[in-house]
Amino acid sequence: MSIKVFIDGSEGTTGLRINERISVRDDVEVLTIDPELRKDPAERKKLINASDVTFLCLPDAAAIEAVSLIDPENTHVTIIDASTAHRTNPEWAYGFPELGKEFRDKIRNSKRIAVPGCYASGFMMMVYPLIKMGIMGTDYPVCVTALSGYSGAGKKAIALYESPDKTEDLYAPREYALSQQHKHLKEMKAISGLDREPLFTPVVDDYYSGMIVSFPIYAHLLKEKVTPGELQKRFAEYYQGEQFIKVMPFGSEAEGNGFFAANAMSGKDDAQIYVTGNEDRILVSARFDNLGKGASGAAMQCLNVILGCDEAKGLVLS
Repeated sequence: MSIKVFIDGSEGTTGLRINERISVRDDVEVLTIDPELRKDPAERKKLINASDVTFLCLPDAAAIEAVSLIDPENTHVTIIDASTAHRTNPEWAYGFPELGKEFRDKIRNSKRIAVPGCYASGFMMMVYPLIKMGIMGTDYPVCVTALSGYSGAGKKAIALYESPDKTEDLYAPREYALSQQHKHLKEMKAISGLDREPLFTPVVDDYYSGMIVSFPIYAHLLKEKVTPGELQKRFAEYYQGEQFIKVMPFGSEAEGNGFFAANAMSGKDDAQIYVTGNEDRILVSARFDNLGKGASGAAMQCLNVILGCDEAKGLVLS
C-alpha cells in the first residue's frame, strides 16, 4: 500500500532532490501540482490535506503559511519541514534520530517534524553527544567553522557560481554571516542545550556540494579530561549501530595524507566524524553532503522512520 506525498516547494534544490529519491520507490504516490498553481494557496491547501505526508521545501514565511492551510479536523497529514521555521518549536520533533532514543521516538510518533539545518546537523552530531555524555559542560565557549559547497546557498547562488560570467571573487572561499546572526545559530543553542549561541564562521567555496563542520576543543576546559583517542572511542560508542553516522577509526585521516576534502561525501546521505589533535587541543570534524544528511537525505530518513521501514531505504550510504 502506497502513501500519498506532496512536496510543497518542489522546484527548489531540496525539493528536487526529495522528488528524485521518491521517484524510485514503489511505496509512495506523489501528488503533483500544476506549475502555474504552485504558489496558489487554494491548490496547495487541497494537496496538503489530501496527502499523508507533505514535505515543506520553502522559505520560512511560506512554510508557516503551509501549516496554517491544514484543515483543523485533519489529523492524518504529517508535515516534514525543511525550513528554519519550526526547528526550535518544542511541539515539533527535531529530525535527527541519531541523537538519542527520545529523538527517534518523537519523530516516529509526531505529525510535525522539523529537518535540521545543514550546518546545524554537523554541529549537533559533535556537540550534543559531548554534553549528553558529560564530557563537556553547557558553558563551554564553543567556536565552530564550516566549509560548504555553493549548492546550499539556493538557486540564485547556484546560477551565479555556474554562470560563464562568474566574477573573480566566486573562485575563492568566501566567509559570510559575519555579524554572527546566521539562521542556524538558534537551533544550535536550543537543541544542544548550550548556555549561549556559539561563535560560528561559515565559508562557501567554488564546488557544488559537500561540507565539513569543525569544532576545536581545549582539553583543559572539558568537564572530563580525554585524549583524542579516548574521545574517538566515546563517539563510536555513542553512535554504535547507527547507519548514517560513521565515526572514523582514530588516525584514519592519514589515508588522505592529513587532508580532508570537503566534497568527499558529495552524493551520499550519511556522515563521517573524525577526531584528531593532541592531548591539549582536539579537533572534531563532521563531513557530509549539505544536500544529503544536511537536507533532503535527512528529510527522507525521517519519512522512513515514520513509515517503520529501513531508515536507509532509497538513500545512498558510503
